[in-house]
Amino acid sequence: MRTRALAIRIIRQFVRDKRTLALLFLAPLLVLTLMNFVFNGQAVKPSIGIATLPEPLAAKLEQAGAEVAAYANLEEARAALADGRLDAVATLEGGAPSILLEGSDPAVAKSVLVVLQKALQQDGPGNSPSSAARMQPRVSYLHGNESLTSFDSFGPVLIGFFSFFFVFLLAGVAFLRERTTGTLERLLATPIRRSEVVGGYLTGFGLFALLQAALIAAFSIYVLGLYMDGSIGLVLLMNLLLTLTALTLGTLLSSYATTEFQIIQFIPLVIVPQVFFSGLFNLDAMNPWLQKLSYAMPLYYGADAMRGIMLRGEGFADIQADVYVLSGFSVAFALLNVVALKKQRAI
Repeated sequence: MRTRALAIRIIRQFVRDKRTLALLFLAPLLVLTLMNFVFNGQAVKPSIGIATLPEPLAAKLEQAGAEVAAYANLEEARAALADGRLDAVATLEGGAPSILLEGSDPAVAKSVLVVLQKALQQDGPGNSPSSAARMQPRVSYLHGNESLTSFDSFGPVLIGFFSFFFVFLLAGVAFLRERTTGTLERLLATPIRRSEVVGGYLTGFGLFALLQAALIAAFSIYVLGLYMDGSIGLVLLMNLLLTLTALTLGTLLSSYATTEFQIIQFIPLVIVPQVFFSGLFNLDAMNPWLQKLSYAMPLYYGADAMRGIMLRGEGFADIQADVYVLSGFSVAFALLNVVALKKQRAI
């Protein structure tokens, strides 16, 4: 009888908590649907630019599964490669094929080499399979090298993700505790302004968030040996902006939660979708309409800048758009925090 009464009480708690029911039944369906769109998207072909390459070989590259773009000269093709519009540039030097890989993604580099090797082994006029197989292309890299690993490619994204995720949890739970223990209510009973409250909390939490971000970046680069071609200062700047965005977002969402468990409920809705659009998965493989969702994800901009700095050695001029967008997210969330505090006290 007591067991039955306890079970009924728990069932009633679940029925009254609509947010928990949504997390239990709807969130898994949302995540699975998103995964279906991500992994069942369109096929991705390596994009290869050609300059001074014989037309028959260019046709074989297309037959082997590449998207081929012709350029008037090698300089134009290399400029397109540096801008990220190509995965490789193929030329013919001294009668032998030469391939310049973009190199920041080992998986893409491998797919380009597979396509090139397949094209060279195709039969054709004056080119038997045996002779083509012996024709080894000269391979060079614009960024990275042949020893670049998948962890080197995903590492910058993971640095940004872990900084964002843990600071989001820290901010949400800590700010919620300030509300539930009555600390925030007593603070708002003083003449302090809402903007001063938000600024004080962000500064206090932000100090530890910055230390955590610096520790993650330094450990990944200097202890784990993650590939690093750019400025450590820019890496720390992007990590700071990411953690600041997570901090302001976490404190904002905590205003709409009453327990720590409800903060956890935001993870499938706020954090998980950002993982799919952060760069851990190839965005080009997604449907075009789905790719546009990445522009609303703060982690997308942070991960894009981190990969640019660490893998391609980009400077501030190359990542400034990401810097401005993340700064805009932080300011917008901070202003919304000030508005959300009206629930605590009207000024």
